[in-house]
Amino acid sequence: MTTSHRPTSTVSRSRGRPREFDIDQALDRAVEVFSKRGYHGTSITDLTKAMDLTQGSLYKAFKGKRAIFLAAFEHYRAQRTQLLRMAVDTTGTGLERLRNVLIFYAESAQGAQGQQGCLVVGSATELSAFDQYVAEHVISALTRNESMLADMIRQGQQDGSLAPHVDCETTARMLLCLTQGMRVVGKTGRRRKDMLAVVDAALKALG
Repeated sequence: MTTSHRPTSTVSRSRGRPREFDIDQALDRAVEVFSKRGYHGTSITDLTKAMDLTQGSLYKAFKGKRAIFLAAFEHYRAQRTQLLRMAVDTTGTGLERLRNVLIFYAESAQGAQGQQGCLVVGSATELSAFDQYVAEHVISALTRNESMLADMIRQGQQDGSLAPHVDCETTARMLLCLTQGMRVVGKTGRRRKDMLAVVDAALKALG
C-alpha cells in the first residue's frame, strides 16, 4: 500500500552515527521474511539483510526478534484490513459483496503473493499454541473476518440475493475456513484461474 508520507525512525549505527529509516518499508520487508520463513525459521541475520539495518540498529529500534515480529504483525493486519475494506465497501447486494471478499482472498492466494503466504495464518499454525499475545491477536483477526462474512450473508438474505434457508453463522464459519485455507494452498504456487474457480464453486454452493 502506497502512502504519500511515511514516518521515519532514527536509530544509531554501531559506530554512533545516526541513521534514519522508513519504518513502514522496514516492516513491509520483515512481513515478507516472516511470511515466507515463519517465525522460527527467520534469523536476526535474515531480518537485518531484508530490512537493510545493522544488527545494532535493529536491536535499538525493536529490542529483539519477537518485538520485530509483533510490530510486523500489527503492520500487516492494518494493511490487510484497509485493503479488504476497500474491496468490499462498495454498493451492491450481499452476494456481490461476498464475491468481492472471496476474490480478494483468491487474488492473495496466487502467484508471488500467494507463495509469500499470510502472516496471520502462519502465526495461527506456528505461534498461537505457546504465545498468548499472538494467539489473542490471531483470534481477533479471524473473529472479525467471520463476523464480516456473516453480515454479508444476512444482507444477501434481506435483499434476496442469497437463499433464506442458508445458515448464516455456519456458512460464515465455512467461508472463513475456505479463505484461510486458500492462503495455505496458495503457498504451493497456484494459478489465478484455479483460485478464482474456487470462488465460483463456493458461491454456487450457497445457491
